[in-house]
Amino acid sequence: RGVFVLVPIGMFARLASRLPSLGARGPTTTALPQASLASRSYVKKKGALGNELNVEFQKEYKFHLLEDGPSMNRVTNKEELLGFFREMTLMRRMEIAADVAYKQRKIRGFLHLYNGQEAVASGLESQMSTEDHAITAYRCHAFLISRRTGVPVKEVLAELQGRSTGVSQGKGGSMHMYARRFYGGNGIVGAQIPIGAGLAFTEKYVTKTNNVTFAYMGDGAANQGQVYEAYNLAAVHKLPIVFIVENNKYAMGTPIDRASATQEFYTRGNYFPGIQFDGMNVLQAAEVSSFAINHAKTQGPILLEAMTYRYKGHSMSDPGLTYRTRDEVDGVRSTSDPISKIHFLLVDNGLATEEELKAITDSVKAEVKEAQAFADASPEPVPADLYTHVYAEDMPLRGPELGTSYKGGYLS
Repeated sequence: RGVFVLVPIGMFARLASRLPSLGARGPTTTALPQASLASRSYVKKKGALGNELNVEFQKEYKFHLLEDGPSMNRVTNKEELLGFFREMTLMRRMEIAADVAYKQRKIRGFLHLYNGQEAVASGLESQMSTEDHAITAYRCHAFLISRRTGVPVKEVLAELQGRSTGVSQGKGGSMHMYARRFYGGNGIVGAQIPIGAGLAFTEKYVTKTNNVTFAYMGDGAANQGQVYEAYNLAAVHKLPIVFIVENNKYAMGTPIDRASATQEFYTRGNYFPGIQFDGMNVLQAAEVSSFAINHAKTQGPILLEAMTYRYKGHSMSDPGLTYRTRDEVDGVRSTSDPISKIHFLLVDNGLATEEELKAITDSVKAEVKEAQAFADASPEPVPADLYTHVYAEDMPLRGPELGTSYKGGYLS
């Protein structure tokens, strides 16, 4: 798949690919020196031991109903950067494994991959506590294996194959995965947003534990009617909720300028603030997350728009190239890939070596390979599992015929 590089603009990426290696990095791709210059242009070393970096963001925020917002820089360190690097690499590799398994017909039905959008889930979730709530649509796998949610990769891959060892015990598949404080994985476009508002409503009026809800949607869902009902409810009650539009620009396959009267989704709340940010920059996502959490807890709802990009089609049935060109996709990969950005920040500033990052990548590959083997070897659910998780308690269930009805007590 090659090495993704960080450069200021696509023209430099094309020029860099023609340049000879400068020799400073040894055996590596010719584009790396150009990417090195680009990353150094907005990073300043800080701290006596040189372990901290003050990362200045290149892309400006856009604000709605806000006079001030998140910082345009983030002071980070080796530990945080390595954490993001491993987490996003794990997300990417898991989705690659799912892609392969689908093509081998181990996974049936729909499959929506997150390749390219990892900085949104990784960055925003990094600032949430384990007691906060999150809910999203069907492009959900990466959220489950975030460090906050903590579901093992093997349970996600097993669920994708409908195995009883999956995170939803083989009953949910790709679009319906759940974990503690993570409520899906929802197959109906936009349906998760009013549920998210309900979670925040419960936090404010029932549990009163001052936890925040993050409710994610795509740019396609942002035009759904129930979304605006949820916005209204959240504004009226000043609910502790952060709404997020992951704007990958094409919804299911239609450019946003053909489907949306206004493409500035961060203004859609109208009666509460909004922020548009670079969703390909995990550090900027983390900075925005901290600001949004504080705002939601102290003032009420806020709407974030993450400007991101998916490398794959909407689902596995979509090649992703009928409404955009291969050059466009490759251009985003070469200039904006979120994993490569962190890779170069670490290497160019002496916080990690290429060998260290390769070792991390190799360990991730091994973990995903082992997880895939676990999924392959796991059993499918048995027929009796049809009667579990229907109600909170074990009770009779009527089937289409008397012989297929469940009288209760069989599974105790």
